[in-house]
Amino acid sequence: MGVTALVMAGGKGTRMKIAQEKPLIPVCGKPVIEYVLGALQKAKKIDTVFVAVSATTPKTAKLMTKFPVKVLETPGKDYVSDMGYASQSLKLGVFLAIAADLPLLTGEALDAIVERYERCGKPALTVAVPLETKRRLGMSVEYSFKMDDQDVVPVGINVIDGHKRYGDEWLDQDIYLFDLPELAVNINTIEELHLAERLLAKKLM
Repeated sequence: MGVTALVMAGGKGTRMKIAQEKPLIPVCGKPVIEYVLGALQKAKKIDTVFVAVSATTPKTAKLMTKFPVKVLETPGKDYVSDMGYASQSLKLGVFLAIAADLPLLTGEALDAIVERYERCGKPALTVAVPLETKRRLGMSVEYSFKMDDQDVVPVGINVIDGHKRYGDEWLDQDIYLFDLPELAVNINTIEELHLAERLLAKKLM
């Protein structure tokens, strides 16, 4: 039996400076969240899929009625708070939380992440890529941290045991440095949208 996936789709996406809800930003003609849902569907380690929306993403919530997912509205405070709200409201055990703006994601990568969590022996796993990989692709970076003297950037994918949560803090975690360009591409700017479209078009050739 697989783990539950929680797609975080309640953000405003203010950096894009467009009226479109961020999960619905079209990448090669298809809303970016649909690429994430497609990868989750192909992942053998994923069972149920929940999509966490907020008052700022009503059109996303409406679109989700066309997919085999369950929708939960969160307060829309911020990513981590909404993740915690969803975990508590749904009484989730082990779940994979994922941002809705990763258009190059694959089911194989998701399975590798869950398998790493199963081996790590810790209640939480954060997936990161090297900062250099983000820079080489021309991606913006809001936050990075040190891991063994290397600068790394979280990609917006975590596996967490919801039963082992203390207040608003997640307990001890492992870092999975997964140097995969597909994980490094998310969409926060128009330039990154164009980059994602170029890479996706090349991938589909």
